[in-house]
Amino acid sequence: MPELHTRRPPFFAAPPLGEPGLALFLNAGDPSLDLLADVVAMLDESGVDCLELAVPFPASFTDGPTVRRSAKRALGTDLTDVLGFVEGIQPTLRQLRIALIADWSYTVRPFGMAEFLRRTHAAGVDGLLLHGLPATQRAGYYELAHANEVPVVATCYPDSDPAVQAESARNATAYLYLVAQYGRSGTQSTDGFARVSPVLPALRAHTSAPIAVGFGVRGRAEIEILRDLGADAVIIGSAAVARVEQAQNDHRDIVADLAGFIDELRARTGAPPLRGDVRR
Repeated sequence: MPELHTRRPPFFAAPPLGEPGLALFLNAGDPSLDLLADVVAMLDESGVDCLELAVPFPASFTDGPTVRRSAKRALGTDLTDVLGFVEGIQPTLRQLRIALIADWSYTVRPFGMAEFLRRTHAAGVDGLLLHGLPATQRAGYYELAHANEVPVVATCYPDSDPAVQAESARNATAYLYLVAQYGRSGTQSTDGFARVSPVLPALRAHTSAPIAVGFGVRGRAEIEILRDLGADAVIIGSAAVARVEQAQNDHRDIVADLAGFIDELRARTGAPPLRGDVRR
């Protein structure tokens, strides 16, 4: 039987000295849940802070072709499958936290918000990000999520209305996802994340949750930019999904390929030395 662990640090609580926390995105079912269990164990051992795990849904308006192909491969893996996976693997994790991503129209609405949140809470997810949630539903969602003790991953953009930024920051109880740019996942930042820097202090005035920046983060170079701008964590989506896709296409070991990718992300080019073993 696997060793069971019941206490883990909060999101992005203790990254290596001088480093932002690290979150990776994957679709549940790509790879298969059996193989995903091995991936999750490796991420935990490697000191990755968070896995954003999506219940796959089609035709995402925020995702580029890489993530859309992944979702298509994963379709058929449903909410019950994903919550069962999370509930089963959570007790084995030391460091890694799992944030669930679910689409409002495809996954949440068929259950109803109250039932969906009840099931999410029962599975023990560490955070919840709702994709495509209508603005008219936000206040009710926040109220129900807090009442059900489901940690919220709230989102906003650097160009969001200040009132929307403040609302998102106040309601983020897991972490605040600052989406660096409009567009689809996998696109490259055209301004070197210049718009991120001035909004960070304004967001911190409304939240004590860590602020994680994603969209356009592909590798070590972007991590170092966001580290210097003061982000608490970075989120890598399409680049991680692309490693899974390429390993599958080339019949290579997905776990080993992702482990190598994490080594690349941890490479140092001028930041202060690490504080000991990143696996903690």
